[in-house]
Amino acid sequence: MHRSPFRAPRLTSRWWPVFLRNMLVWRKLAIPSLIGNIAEPLIWLVAFGYGMGALVGELRVGGTAVPYIVFLASGSICMSAMNAASFEALYSAFSRMHVQKTWDGIMNAPVSLDDIVLAEMLWAAFKAIFTVTAILLVMLVLGIVHSPKVLVAWPVLLAAGITFSCIALIFNALAKGYDFFTYYFTLFLTPMMFLSGVFFPREQLPLAVRVVSDWLPLTSAVELVRPLFLDQWPADAARHLLVLAGYAVVSFWLALAFTRRRFAA
Repeated sequence: MHRSPFRAPRLTSRWWPVFLRNMLVWRKLAIPSLIGNIAEPLIWLVAFGYGMGALVGELRVGGTAVPYIVFLASGSICMSAMNAASFEALYSAFSRMHVQKTWDGIMNAPVSLDDIVLAEMLWAAFKAIFTVTAILLVMLVLGIVHSPKVLVAWPVLLAAGITFSCIALIFNALAKGYDFFTYYFTLFLTPMMFLSGVFFPREQLPLAVRVVSDWLPLTSAVELVRPLFLDQWPADAARHLLVLAGYAVVSFWLALAFTRRRFAA
């Protein structure tokens, strides 16, 4: 009997060996990978934070004067979680799935496709939190952030990593080649970077655009993390967490369904 690819996930603890396998392979290239992941966001931070920050000075956020470099740092670290998770769940996962046929080899063992997709999602989220932790340490060393509340930002950034890895796995399942990912970065991630309050306050956006921006996952991540950098607690935290959770659950379900359909073809 034909089973729908949209059936409920059947997940077991067998995702862990797949996760561990990815970690052991990555460990050989951990330092170059880390440098590559943190170099770009740090360049953004230095160039815009110190360069443009000298021109902008301070911004008003919720009635509070905020140095532009702190404003940018709180947004760029969310952007880094998004990019790191997306890159791993797209290019690296596609290589293992389609080019190297690693997934096919794993499924010769008693490991299901559902567990492989779960492992890939969690691995991409781990890479994201590993990257943002390194960036956060650099920010602390540079004295950009001082509030102890930034410790709360760590699980928020992990949640953002999970959300964006789930979304990216949808495109991984649909891709025929690496070029397909250009559409995802150009048409989805790049506009979201500029609409989610990473570089400037969203109050500057037209009302219709701001309404759309309110429901973007990166916006929710920024709205949760930025107040923590300012030694404040975020407003509407429950709503923003639900937005991230909603995107993650729906996207993982779709990614798993599309991946099942691809392997059944």
